[in-house]
Amino acid sequence: MNNEKKLKKPVASFIVLTNIIFLPLFCLVGLISMVGLPKWIFDVMLCVSAWSSTFAFAILFKKIYPRQSFIQFVKDQFKNKLKFSVIFMAMMIQAFIFLMILFIVSNTSEVDSILTVSSWGMLIYYFFNHLLSGPLGEEIGWRGFAQMELQKKHSPLKASIIIGFWWGMWHLPIWFTTGLVGIDLIKYILLFMIAIMSTKIVMTAFHNLNQNLIVPIIIHQFFNFFLGLINGKLIDLLMYNAIFYFVLAVLVIMINPKNVLYGKKETNVNHGKNSVI
Repeated sequence: MNNEKKLKKPVASFIVLTNIIFLPLFCLVGLISMVGLPKWIFDVMLCVSAWSSTFAFAILFKKIYPRQSFIQFVKDQFKNKLKFSVIFMAMMIQAFIFLMILFIVSNTSEVDSILTVSSWGMLIYYFFNHLLSGPLGEEIGWRGFAQMELQKKHSPLKASIIIGFWWGMWHLPIWFTTGLVGIDLIKYILLFMIAIMSTKIVMTAFHNLNQNLIVPIIIHQFFNFFLGLINGKLIDLLMYNAIFYFVLAVLVIMINPKNVLYGKKETNVNHGKNSVI
């Protein structure tokens, strides 16, 4: 018999601890920026702060899955064979959205360069910087654990809305570094939440088609990467992304409802040797 105590509300505990860890780390990032330390130090600390959800999950892991190994849990998230069709479809859809937004901005913006990078070296650095300071640090906790844990009790759509909301709220400190105030800040927050919750639904749909964490990592990466590549007004870029990803979320629900609306609840998922419900 296993006498180890398990958390009664593991997802709520994870969300709270993630925010507790993230806030001081993000404040440290701000301090580094204010004192003018080298950019590489800023980038490293920004990357570390983005991994707060992974740190939180690792700390809580034995209270959530007492008889399991954290390392094995992580390995299990990547063990299923990747389906090329799923990866290709997700990337092509996101590339299409990027090109559509690029076309819109190029016809409305008066800036000299429509892109924020000017060389292949900068593009490669930008890609891997985003990968390390976003998807790789966030997906184990938010998708690998929290989303799948909620899918034990709720439909994938409901779980996505819940996790999407709290994932969006986790970004709250970042909202106040945009320089926006008043009605512009309110617009930014609303558009941000629409974009991130819509993207979360899309991630869930594709992840349920291919149970490998690489899938949401790719979707997350290209959302961030493409958004940051276009040189335009922040609110406008966020508005275009919110619209396109909201439409995409509605489409994936309509086209494949079983993976979003109803989806097989993860009531018997094995992580390592034992199944813990």
